[in-house]
Amino acid sequence: MAKKAYLEITNLCNLSCSFCHGTERQPRFISTEEFKIAARRLRPFAEYLYFHLLGEPLLHPDLSEFFAISQELGFKVNITTNGTLLSEKSKLLLDSKALHKVSISLHCYEVNSIGMTLDDYLAMCFEFCRKAQKRGVVAVMRLWNKGGADAMNTQILEKMHAYFSTEWKELYSGFKLEEYIFLEWGQLFDWPDMNAEDFGSNHSCYGLRDQVGVLCDGTVVPCCLDAEGDIALGNIFESDLADILSSPCAESLKKSFQTRNVTEPLCRRCGYAARFRK
Repeated sequence: MAKKAYLEITNLCNLSCSFCHGTERQPRFISTEEFKIAARRLRPFAEYLYFHLLGEPLLHPDLSEFFAISQELGFKVNITTNGTLLSEKSKLLLDSKALHKVSISLHCYEVNSIGMTLDDYLAMCFEFCRKAQKRGVVAVMRLWNKGGADAMNTQILEKMHAYFSTEWKELYSGFKLEEYIFLEWGQLFDWPDMNAEDFGSNHSCYGLRDQVGVLCDGTVVPCCLDAEGDIALGNIFESDLADILSSPCAESLKKSFQTRNVTEPLCRRCGYAARFRK
């Protein structure tokens, strides 16, 4: 069983971040019926369901229905958001029993004009984390600590220390600020792109081993970074996932990750995977 499934409910976003791949695909919202089909076919393979691959999931008008379907199926739902809609969507999120974790990409502020001051933006995010904590939902705030804007990081960290004033516990991935509330470090990377440098075959990936992705048109991809569906394994609206994942193409790709002999052209040009080269 894969542990994580990325089900992109929309490829639209209300921001435009320089570190995001973006997409040339047609703008699309997944329908409730399509979500039901995909979620049911994903459930035997994954415990955690992410409502994104690209896009801002809080934009979707049917978000509450998606949570209800996920709860019925027994998924633990993880949301990754830029945080700009948290005030508007806070009640919907925290009333959803399937919600397990919300990750807030605070680094979006450094490259966008989001219509509010940094103080107001952070106050909204911090207050949401407190509300999530009371509900037993994990809240993760994310910052680029390698390759991000150092001055912006410093401002955000100063305000974070003032708000979460208890002693922080250092972890391998960042800090635990309080129970259920975390700061997670990240490193900027280049998304896989067919026009990028070929990094060679000697690396691995969690694709098809720990995770699988589904674009909002139903295209099944091996991981959460195949933003354009370059490695299209099948369509989950049309076929059972078991059949898609047992195809010669999927089996060969999975084996190449296990043996560190990657032949897929897109995967050889993945800036994230390149850090794991030997």
